[in-house]
Amino acid sequence: MTNFLLGGLSPSRFLREVWHKRPLLIRNAVPGFGGLLSPAEMQQLACRDDVESRLIRGSGTDWQLDHGPFRKSDFKRLPRAEWTLLVQSLNHFLPEADALLGRFDFIPHARLDDLMVSYAAPGGSVGPHFDSYDVFLLQGMGHRRWQISTQTDLALLDDAPLKILRHFEVEDEWVLGPGDMLYLPPHVAHFGVAEDACMTYSIGFRAPTAEELAQGFLMHLQDTLALEGRYADPDLRRQAHPGEIGRAMIDQIEAMIARIRWNRRDVAEFAGRYLSEPKPNVFFEPPSTPLNRAAFNKQANRSGVALDPRSRLLFTGRRFFINGEAFTPRADAVAALKQLADRRRLAAPVPAALREQLYEWYEAGWLEIDAA
Repeated sequence: MTNFLLGGLSPSRFLREVWHKRPLLIRNAVPGFGGLLSPAEMQQLACRDDVESRLIRGSGTDWQLDHGPFRKSDFKRLPRAEWTLLVQSLNHFLPEADALLGRFDFIPHARLDDLMVSYAAPGGSVGPHFDSYDVFLLQGMGHRRWQISTQTDLALLDDAPLKILRHFEVEDEWVLGPGDMLYLPPHVAHFGVAEDACMTYSIGFRAPTAEELAQGFLMHLQDTLALEGRYADPDLRRQAHPGEIGRAMIDQIEAMIARIRWNRRDVAEFAGRYLSEPKPNVFFEPPSTPLNRAAFNKQANRSGVALDPRSRLLFTGRRFFINGEAFTPRADAVAALKQLADRRRLAAPVPAALREQLYEWYEAGWLEIDAA
């Protein structure tokens, strides 16, 4: 299946020759793929308040952006052409979408973001733009014309509600039909326009900025740092200017701040918590009628368990991170937890060393009995 998905390339060759380096058009990447849901089902999702959705209308330099949740009547008033509906994190709500996302596990889970779906009426688009992350664009129903450019001019339109490129110079273009896929590295400008009513599935990846990582790490240090002592000046002398911050004061503050230290273990702990933290709009719901501990163990040993699609389980060494929380399991549970992190499911029987931990996650809505 992966050979189709990557146009005949092995994952290793794709990562070595294509990933983060050049665009790649893959015809018939997912043979027989017609999509995962209908436009009507997508509109139903866009009406939910727990779903992130956007409606984009316009073309050229005239654009309008509205955020969901929407009402059914909003879609009845739309024109016949030049509009696009976007729904984020489809993998959180549709098992088939979660399974599709799983086919891209040749990229580390820590880099994977979500599966977004877009429905566009004829002529619908989000304008010429660029992304700061890698993306796979898989075509479902209908056809979309993609134009791309490796231009270095990435200036944007002023006062537009979307990040639309001011200038766009076409270098290549293709029409993608059902099952075709286009891979684009970061900062490759692209412009997709619906040839007919069509749906496109976008597999995006996380690429935090250096500033975001630094701010997150400083917050992590703030939560974990403990420095003893307090500012003191027993040898204080009268200053000529009371309003001046004296050199001795600055020296002492500098020395106190210089005691802040971190090492590779601190960075790894931060990375695990930060990269496993769900997005702010993600909420977990405990099972409405949860199994008791004995019934859960019996069912888990029969069917296995699976992570909730919204859960993120990562690890480094023997340290594990789930949904922003960190823990170190017993040595006899490490292998099974790594399997759960890699495959997002754990086949029966469930190791006894993990049962208590897994039941806590089940009660929190982080884990479910595997129905696959």
